[in-house]
This record gives sequence, structure tokens and C-alpha cells, in this order.
Amino acid sequence: MKKITYLFTALFLLTIGVKAQGNQDCTIKYNLFKGNYTTKKYEQAKPDLDWLMTNCATLSINIYKYGAKIADKTKDATLAKRVYDGRLANFPNKGVAKAHNDYATFLIKNNLSTDDEIFNILEKAYKISPKDMGVKNIFRYFKGTVSRFKDTNPQKVFDTYDDVMESVGEKLDDYNKKLGPLLAKDSTATLDKKEKRNLKIYSTNSKALGQVEGGLDAILSEIATCERLIPIYTRDYDANKDNEVWLKRAVSRMYNKGCQGDPLFEKLAVRYSEVSPSPDACSFVAGILEKNGKTAEAAAKRKECFDLETDPIKKARLKLREAQGTSSKSRARALAYEALKYNPNMGKAYLFIASLYAKSANSCGSDVFEKKMTYVAALNKAMKAQRVDPGSGAGRYIKNYKRNVPSKKDIFQKGIAPGSSFRVKCWIGESVRVPN
Repeated sequence: MKKITYLFTALFLLTIGVKAQGNQDCTIKYNLFKGNYTTKKYEQAKPDLDWLMTNCATLSINIYKYGAKIADKTKDATLAKRVYDGRLANFPNKGVAKAHNDYATFLIKNNLSTDDEIFNILEKAYKISPKDMGVKNIFRYFKGTVSRFKDTNPQKVFDTYDDVMESVGEKLDDYNKKLGPLLAKDSTATLDKKEKRNLKIYSTNSKALGQVEGGLDAILSEIATCERLIPIYTRDYDANKDNEVWLKRAVSRMYNKGCQGDPLFEKLAVRYSEVSPSPDACSFVAGILEKNGKTAEAAAKRKECFDLETDPIKKARLKLREAQGTSSKSRARALAYEALKYNPNMGKAYLFIASLYAKSANSCGSDVFEKKMTYVAALNKAMKAQRVDPGSGAGRYIKNYKRNVPSKKDIFQKGIAPGSSFRVKCWIGESVRVPN
């Protein structure tokens, strides 16, 4: 009996010893692998990577993170596939959306897959977490969705757009909050090295997201017309009249596409406020009251909506929405400036003011020069939007306004010095510099 006990004890100790030795070997190999990776010796890192994936597959997720970069740098498609599959198998709950996204990027970059195969991989990433997808892949996935479903299932296109835009919006808000303090500090030239690097990163990423937002809008505008939206939302209303998310998206889309004149908009807005008595829903009802001539009730409702909201960024959005629904240009500008008090980095408020100026060009001057100076005022606001909010999509506004500012010939014929101050007339009443 004692001999059996000794035998089991010996086997147990041997097993522990083997396991300990195995763990030690894994650690040694991992450190060698990491050293080659860190020093960018990617080819030298491959043998240890192969050994780690075979013998220590669950040691660290970094095996696969580093392995993906090694495969990319060495353009090794076979390794990339093995790393991708290994990560999903051994770390199925950690950063999976990004793993799908990165693998799709590798395939695209090296022309290794069909559009359908790439779309399927991106769809996996999208279903898990759109926020973890790269900017280009978000755009690529949406384009793929539009091409596949715009005629057979437009609602899927709308839902995908909303999901993606909400994700993009969250990212933009996050960058906006981070950029605010850095931009304020940058104006005093007191940023340290790390802050300068972060300012550049946040600005670049925010600008890229803003371009995606504009690109998605451009694609959707072709199919999301009032003529198309109204029949779809009329058909689906009964099935979704208690669905807060569906109601919010339907109301918002009809508002953004200028479909407020249809009775369905009022029906949706009222129902949205009943299902979700939120500041957002409340503001749509205020707009309906205004449209129906109930000015005093609309003002009271707007105050109620605004007081309900506690988030400064959302308060700014409510003010901007009110500005967008106001017929008086001077009043609309005042409301946009009120929005900026709650979010000084709200580029869209500056772009809205710029658009008001541009629309007034023909009525704010007595000659070509004076009318074109209105575009200078608009350009200044658009450039301000780009400075404080790189993700606002200001670039296309800037490009458009620059085409319409006074030429050297216009300035010469007016007999005014380049670089001098000029006061734009009518309701704008703003002094700007004559272009050089």
C-alpha cells in the first residue's frame, strides 16, 4: 500500500515539475519573441511565434496582437490566417471586433480576398462592436450594406446607418471633450510634449471620423428621401409604435431630411415623446407646436426640454436644433452662440452660422465685392469650426466658401486695400479682413 502511495506521489510531483518546466519554457520563449518583436526583427520572431502558438496558445493575447503585426510587416498571408484563427479560438472574449477588423484590413491591403468575404468579416466586427472598427472599414461596411440591401431591404440600410452614426457620434463626442482643454492650453503655448502628441492624435482621428460622417450622409441621401421614408415608416409604425429606438431614429431622419411637413412626422414625434419622455423627444414636440402657430406653448415646451437635460453637450444640441428651426437669421445666430456656451467646441454651430451668412450673400451687399465679402465672413466661421472641432466636417464648407471670396480683380475694382478691415452689411454686421 505504501509503495502505491509513493508511486502516486512521485507521479503527482513529476506532473507538477513538467508543468512548471513547461510554464518556464513558455515564459522564456515569449520573452525572446517579444524582444525580437520590439526591436522589429520580425523574421527572427517567427520561429518563436510558431512555437508559442503551438505550445503556449493561451499564455498571452499579445502573442496574437504582435503576431498580427509580424504577419502584416512580412506580408505572410498564411501566418496572418493562423494568428487570426488562433486569437479567436483562444481569446474569444477579448477585442474580437478589432481582430476581425484588422484581419479584413490585412486582406484588403494585400488583395487576398473577395469583396464578399471581406464584407462578411466586417459584418462580424460590426455585430460585436462598431466602435472597435477602423474608420475606413466602417465606411466600407456601410457601402457594402447599401449596395446589397438598398432595394430589397432599405430599413436594414437605415438601421446600419444609425448604428454606425451613433458609434461615430460617441467617438466624436469623446474626442471633442478631450480636445477642449488641449486647444485652450495650446492657445497659451503651454502644452508639454505628451499633450502636443495627444492633440495631434485626437485632431487627426476626429477629422477622419468627420469625413466618414459626411461620406455616409452623402451615400444615404440618395435613398433616404421623403418619398421613400414616408411609405416605409407608415408601413412599419404599428409594429414599432412602442419601440423607443425605432421612433427616435424615424423622427430624427424625417427631421434631418426636411419631411416635417408630412402629418406622419407629427404622429411619430408625439408618440416618441409618449414612449420616451426625454429632452430629445420633447424638443421635437416643441418644434411641432411652433409650426402649428402655438408660439407661447412652444417656448414653454422648449424651456421644459432644456431644463430636463443635464449634459452640456446635449444641451448644446438642443439649442442648435432650435436655431435650425428658427426663420429669423439673427435669432438663429443668437441661439447658435447660446449652444456654443454649453459646448465651445461644437463645430456644427459655427458651420450653421456660416451657412446663414452664405445664404445672405445676395442680400448683404450692393455690388459684387460686398456680396462676396459675405463669403469671407462665412469662411471665417467654417475655419473656426475646423480649429475647435476637426470632426465637424468643415473641410467641404471651407472649400466651397473659398471659391466665392473676392478675387484680386474684385478688390482692385472696389479700390480697397487687401488686408484692410471691412464691415459686412445688413443683419450680419460683422467686420472681416479683405483677402490678400
